[in-house]
Amino acid sequence: MPAMTVGKCVDFCTEKKLSLAVLAGQRCLCGFSTKHFPLHVRENITRCLYHCPGQPHENCGTDIYNVVYQTEVQDNRCMNRSFLLDQPKQLIALASFPGSGNTWARHLIELGTGFYTGSYYFDRSLFDKGFKGEKDDWRSGRNICIKTHESSKKEIEAFDSSILLIRNPYRTLMAEFNRKYGGHVGFAPMLLWKGKTWPKFVEVYSEMWASHTLAWLSYSGPLHVVHYEELRRDIFIHLRGLVLFLGLRLSVDRLLCAENQREGRFRRSGLHRLGYDPFTEDMRTSIDYHIKKVDIALRAKTFSGVPDEYHLRQI
Repeated sequence: MPAMTVGKCVDFCTEKKLSLAVLAGQRCLCGFSTKHFPLHVRENITRCLYHCPGQPHENCGTDIYNVVYQTEVQDNRCMNRSFLLDQPKQLIALASFPGSGNTWARHLIELGTGFYTGSYYFDRSLFDKGFKGEKDDWRSGRNICIKTHESSKKEIEAFDSSILLIRNPYRTLMAEFNRKYGGHVGFAPMLLWKGKTWPKFVEVYSEMWASHTLAWLSYSGPLHVVHYEELRRDIFIHLRGLVLFLGLRLSVDRLLCAENQREGRFRRSGLHRLGYDPFTEDMRTSIDYHIKKVDIALRAKTFSGVPDEYHLRQI
């Protein structure tokens, strides 16, 4: 296409019913990610900053360095899922503090393994959106892992092994505040952010974040720790680690497909911004104290400490 634009290439690949539109200068390539063209192996963006012939403010890459867009076409290599039927019954927790991205992690695990995940609770809206394991009794053994926010010793020890999902408490508190007062994909009203509700929430929930995480780090069974931020940065590598911990055979195609279908319908849009920093200096001092306790506990269990961004002084 001599007058190539991003829109032309995306429309062309959508018509071809392929999930990726790849711009290579004046060429438009359509396809899906493979082990020879993985989306997690990226080049420096500056190598792709070549203007599109038909739209100078867009970037179309070159023959060597391509710009990749996802079309509206679903990558179907990882869409089929089923319940566990023949495997020995094992209860594996997917434990996290509320607001840590558990639902999104379940989405990735289901795509990466081909098996449904269950829940300690029942959320009709999640069942209606495709989480078929949501209705199962959490002790049924038919699901590859079980979502839980519980943290008492009795409830922790009810599981045979556990994945612990940890997220930066600054982000976790904001996400849980939005969920609590705005629903699974909504946002809390500004009136609550500006009033007394938010400061009280931070005081109580920051301590709960630390105590929940420390309780699971004391778990006596096999434990796999994954940080939400690292999972987002490199889905392929960290989802691969989760699949291996779950004792399943790896399917590279499923992992690549999961990477391609990463968002699902279960994350709040990142477009909503408060427009100001909701954390006061006193709040930050308290939260940083809790982060340090968790960091020490992680290192004591021979895990790596919290990611560097947990210590950032800005949101």
